[in-house]
Amino acid sequence: MTFSTKRIGGLALAATMFVAACGGGAASPAATTTPATGAPATTTPAESTPAGVSGAIIVSGSSTVEPISTGVAEALAAANPDFTYTVEGPGTGDGFKKFCAGETDISDASRAIKDEETADCAANGIEYVELKVAIDGMSILTSVNNTAIACLSFPDLYALVGPESTGFAKWSDAAAIAKELGSNTVFPDAELTITGPGEESGTFDSFVELALAKIAEARGKKGETTRPDYTASANDNAIIDGLSGSDTSLGWVGFAFAEENKDKVGEIQVAKDANGTCVAPTAETIADGTYPLSRPLFIYVNKAKAVANPAVAAYVDYYLAEGTISKVLETVPYVNLTADVLAESRSAWEAAR
Repeated sequence: MTFSTKRIGGLALAATMFVAACGGGAASPAATTTPATGAPATTTPAESTPAGVSGAIIVSGSSTVEPISTGVAEALAAANPDFTYTVEGPGTGDGFKKFCAGETDISDASRAIKDEETADCAANGIEYVELKVAIDGMSILTSVNNTAIACLSFPDLYALVGPESTGFAKWSDAAAIAKELGSNTVFPDAELTITGPGEESGTFDSFVELALAKIAEARGKKGETTRPDYTASANDNAIIDGLSGSDTSLGWVGFAFAEENKDKVGEIQVAKDANGTCVAPTAETIADGTYPLSRPLFIYVNKAKAVANPAVAAYVDYYLAEGTISKVLETVPYVNLTADVLAESRSAWEAAR
């Protein structure tokens, strides 16, 4: 994934907030890959940031989770000049391919690992621990110029984006399917231009699972996902550009990225049921589960690499330490886990070590 200027600035600020607490040192430059080790320390570590961490780690996977993992790595590196990292976001599925091949230490994921991915890891002798780190929602988006649609239900989304909507060129083409599903939504007689994540993305998988899968199964389309005839991209910036480039667009991305681009795209409220209660995506509605398109975010840690490479263990320790994720989320607009769920992640990590 390519970071927007806003996101890079936010991550740099996150690092500054960590390291300035006990001395006001300057933050290290924001980057997804750190420079060579051995540079002199330019910051004063915060009390909560461990010192003496050295070595390199490789993190790959979800573009949604990438800014959290990068923010944590930046803060740790700011206090530990001999700690280096690479964090990349090709998508959850592509990240698991690398992870299960033993090419990475940690896999960021915006969905739980699939059975076939678990089998791939097992076949290659990769044992891992799954750790929830935050909560995200998926925002349904259109152009800021589109005022015809304020709310869409899951049946509406199925009628527009599901496997039976292939070939629909106008919003109004979806009306018949939506009506069969009990929806009274009035769709405009306007061009339907869809831009969204591709199949390599965890955001794609989560959208299908939450919004479309049950309806598809009930209509004899079990195992089918979306219509194939839309513009798919693994790059969130490209999706935003596609949505903002058409006045009657439709698509979806993670809540955090939508929030960063409110000047370019408009968020559509979502109802789970046909003609149901419309809920806007906010930090509050995502945290309490009232927003229908909410999902947990994960990191997966290779157990053997955590034992062999102290930098991996130190990074995960710091990731789950009190206050780390919440500090990053001050500038990356996902939602904190509840205290009990974060405690479960810490317990799972301790048990795996």
